[in-house]
Amino acid sequence: MPIATVNPANGETLKSFDALGPEETERRLTTADSAFREYRTTGFDMRALLLNRAADLLDEDQQEIARTMTTEMGKPVKAARAEAAKCAKAMRWYAANAERLLADEHPADADVRDAGASRAYVRYRPLGVVLAVMPWNFPLWQVVRFAAPALMAGNVGLLKHASNVPQTALYLEDLFRRAGFPEGCFQTLLVGSGAVEAILRDPRVAAATLTGSEPAGRSVASIAGDEVKKTVMELGGSDPYVVLPSADIGKAAATAVTARVQNNGQSCIAAKRFIVHTEVYDAFAERFTEGMRALTVGDPAQESTDVGPLASERGRADLEELVDDAVRRGATALCGGARPEGLGGGLDGGWFYTPTVLSGITPEMRIHQEETFGPVATLYRAADLDEAVALANDTPFGLSSNVWTQDAEEMGRCVRDLEAGGVFFNGMTASHPALPFGGTKRSGYGRELSGHGIHEFCNVTTVWYGA
Repeated sequence: MPIATVNPANGETLKSFDALGPEETERRLTTADSAFREYRTTGFDMRALLLNRAADLLDEDQQEIARTMTTEMGKPVKAARAEAAKCAKAMRWYAANAERLLADEHPADADVRDAGASRAYVRYRPLGVVLAVMPWNFPLWQVVRFAAPALMAGNVGLLKHASNVPQTALYLEDLFRRAGFPEGCFQTLLVGSGAVEAILRDPRVAAATLTGSEPAGRSVASIAGDEVKKTVMELGGSDPYVVLPSADIGKAAATAVTARVQNNGQSCIAAKRFIVHTEVYDAFAERFTEGMRALTVGDPAQESTDVGPLASERGRADLEELVDDAVRRGATALCGGARPEGLGGGLDGGWFYTPTVLSGITPEMRIHQEETFGPVATLYRAADLDEAVALANDTPFGLSSNVWTQDAEEMGRCVRDLEAGGVFFNGMTASHPALPFGGTKRSGYGRELSGHGIHEFCNVTTVWYGA
């Protein structure tokens, strides 16, 4: 895949970049290794000062970087601004909390004596150079939620970003440089996916984190495993959105629309499978379909646009294949199910797809098991809570889940039985720096954000003093 900015709203290639050659890649690895040896000795006050500067600069750059993201991957510009603001918030959160999260841990005096020590404690030390392989769908946020905790822990970062967001990737390197981080603390590597293996196997790289597809995760995890290097994997998701009889149906349906089409539907944590109790199925289906049908599809640079184009032509083709297979096998398109017509304004060459709701989904349909990365929702009818939970878990993924109910017993049952890294009641899944983020099953392993996220790339060290 070429390293280039291709506007998904019209298919126009705006700027292309040469991939780094072996000599420049080696120079950057050497620089990162050298930077770690110095940066690891800095204190939390200095790291926080630098990260807060980066947050201030990002706020100043918000309009410009939002336009860049919109141009590179089609995110509606209002969502792009929100993403930039969220990144600045996360930077400030880690700047304020990292020292507390990484404070030495002291076991009880009785346990210290029982261990034969006069003194013992646990210290969190940085691992070193962390390679981040990141996707295009949240091109700032996915990187910052790794970079902010990693840098505050004393690690340094190498970013291999998706090849269709090179300008955003270069902006991130420049942002940390302008904030004052020492040379080599955060570098962007403009390389293709074929170069990842050699970089990951380099002994100067201590660990890796990947957000992306299951095949990409399998590849990076297997290489890292062969090298016995720590990894964090945040992979695909096919999150259930369960609606039970006690729910506020109007609010549940309105929120469902946002939950499905956020980021043009290209989000691992977007709700994708809508599982509705039969008592409220018809009312929910009608309101949800009306909401999806009412969305404005168009130029993502316009403030009035709700849904922009998919990020790539291949992505749209994959989505179309899933929808066509489902319809061919008996599913019904309650709305959408095709490319929009007559957008005008030079958008006819863009990779748009109409917001779609499919009902009548059966297990033999590909869409029942595969992730839909675009504005397509599947609608299921459940006879009771047991069937709703069974449907929710009938997926190889387990990233997050959403449940709408006012019944405390139903809430407890869902917390106990849903196979996911998160259970969100009466709202949509969202990430926040104070809460851990990640999944189970084929959605990956490890956690980002919160104290769990900053601990992932630390050497948890026992310090013991004899009696």
